[in-house]
Amino acid sequence: MIPMVDLKRQYQNLKADIDAAIKNVLENGHFILGPNVAELEKEIAAYHGVPHAVGVASGTDALLLSLRACGIGAGDEVITTPFTFIATADVISLLHATPVFVDIVTDTFNIDPGKIEEKITKKTKAIIPVHLFGHPADMDPICALAAKYNIRVIEDCAQAFGATYKGKKVGARGECGCFSFFPSKNLAGYGDGGMIITGNEEMAKNLRLLRNHGSAVKYHHSALGYNSRLDEIQAAIIRVKMKKIEEFNDRRRVNADIYRRLIKRNDIALPLELPSCRHVYHQFTIRSKNRASIMTALQNENVSSAVYYPVPLHRQEVFTSGNIPAENLTNSEICAEEVLSLPMFPELENEEIEQVSNVINHAP
Repeated sequence: MIPMVDLKRQYQNLKADIDAAIKNVLENGHFILGPNVAELEKEIAAYHGVPHAVGVASGTDALLLSLRACGIGAGDEVITTPFTFIATADVISLLHATPVFVDIVTDTFNIDPGKIEEKITKKTKAIIPVHLFGHPADMDPICALAAKYNIRVIEDCAQAFGATYKGKKVGARGECGCFSFFPSKNLAGYGDGGMIITGNEEMAKNLRLLRNHGSAVKYHHSALGYNSRLDEIQAAIIRVKMKKIEEFNDRRRVNADIYRRLIKRNDIALPLELPSCRHVYHQFTIRSKNRASIMTALQNENVSSAVYYPVPLHRQEVFTSGNIPAENLTNSEICAEEVLSLPMFPELENEEIEQVSNVINHAP
């Protein structure tokens, strides 16, 4: 069986360091907002060239707290893509604001900057571009529009740790950059976890307040906050993997190149990497009108594959029942019908990529 991701292989490679890191936390006895969280925050801030990073309980919370810290609430509108995991949009609705969906470009699966301005209204307070599958969104025109209309940019980097846009790591352009450490991510723990980066000191202060029940001083609460603290054990595990992130991302890129060389079908569109970007291939996602037959062929040969995402957000029941604008989203619907993600992780063997590609090439 060739899985989509094999966390056991990575653990075996890092076992000594991960076991030692967990043992250290257990022996230290400091489990909430401990030294590993503080050090990971420093390391991730330095990696992105920003002064502040705030560890939170999940990538979803990273988005939610960022929106709260930006003052987003009832009556506001937030522009984002319908072709992403639901967390990107449901955090908007949870704050009683309205998600406004803008269609994607089919080559990178990211929000189309050319279609954003027509969706901006007096109620628009933020844009959430998603760097989907590890390829950066086109940030220059997005940030230009944000400056023109005085709206915030919150980057959803959940699938793109270490990806770069015009030489700068994603997450560092917006007011906040939001990351997920879900186990399957390219930088991950062994449970939920998230991180927010920002260049704004007041924003960082507010985020730290919100993640800890609105409290900066124990038992004194100046805001309605959340219980959203990055777990110390997860932080210790992530710090071990953080040392390897460039190696891991480089290996994903090598695997992507091998797929590109070996898959030989005219009815398949391979993922694009724009010259100005460094894709980190959280997913290697192809497109084909013959997706069903390709999936069946892979399944018959014990090869995993997955569809991210089969139902775009504007078609989800939770959003169709509300007054949420969802017109002119043709590309998102086309991609939902055609995308197929193949096995992708740093430890994937060349022979396994060859097997996957061979099955695809000979599928009906």
